[in-house]
Amino acid sequence: MASEQDDPIQAAIAGEIRLLDPEVRSSAVLMGELMDPEFTEIGASGRRWDRLSLITALSQDPDPSVVPIAVSDMEGRLLAPGIVHLTYVSDNNGRQARRSSIWRRSAQGWRLYFHQGTLSAD
Repeated sequence: MASEQDDPIQAAIAGEIRLLDPEVRSSAVLMGELMDPEFTEIGASGRRWDRLSLITALSQDPDPSVVPIAVSDMEGRLLAPGIVHLTYVSDNNGRQARRSSIWRRSAQGWRLYFHQGTLSAD
C-alpha cells in the first residue's frame, strides 16, 4: 500500500478529512497548516471566502462537541503533477452538499487551494 507521500490522491483525501474534523476546524493554526496561502472558496451559501476570512469565521466560533461532518462518494483525480481534484458529498447534520476541492503540493506539503460547495436536494 502506498503512503500518503507516494500517493497524491490519498494525501489530498487525508487533508480533506482532517479539515472536516471539528477539532481542526476550531483551530486557526491547524487550519492554516492545511490551507494554501492563495486559498479561495465558494461556499454552499454562495459566499466567496478567502483563507483569512474562513479561518477567522470557523475558529472564532469553535464547538468541538459538534458531530463530525459525514462524507460519502469521495473520489480523487490527479489533474497534473502536484494538483489533485476531489469530489464528494458532505452531510452536516442533515444539510447535504456536493463538494469539490483542488489540492496542490507545495514545499510545505499538500494544501487546499480551492473549494466549492453546492447544496444538494438528494
